[in-house]
Amino acid sequence: MKYYVDTSIWRDYYEDRKDKLKPLGEFAFEFFRKVKLNADKIFYSDLIIEELNIAYNEKEIKEIFNIIEEENLLEKVEISKNQVKEALELKRKLQIPFGDALHAILAKDNNAILVTRDEHFLKIDFVNVKNPEDLT
Repeated sequence: MKYYVDTSIWRDYYEDRKDKLKPLGEFAFEFFRKVKLNADKIFYSDLIIEELNIAYNEKEIKEIFNIIEEENLLEKVEISKNQVKEALELKRKLQIPFGDALHAILAKDNNAILVTRDEHFLKIDFVNVKNPEDLT
């Protein structure tokens, strides 16, 4: 399987976040554990790095990715000008943030499941969207 993991899931894992009812960090950890067991592939992009850079430095981002990178299951995907253009159109059409539109397009173009909790993605019907706990 191939997955494109949204920034919020990386943060859930690294910060061991919880909401009022769910252990989000534990769900993310179990998802990453399953990916490693199955030798699945996780994609990320420069946009993920930019979003993580808001809260973390380079060393911390390396620590976050280590859960998968040490197994060579992490692969960077490039962002094309056409994908940026398509994301801008999708942003306008669905009234969603540009970053979410671009994440969805990157997942679609790489035939990956988009792993996220963000409700903006419920408006998008061209990519398979799942929560981490749905995949364990």
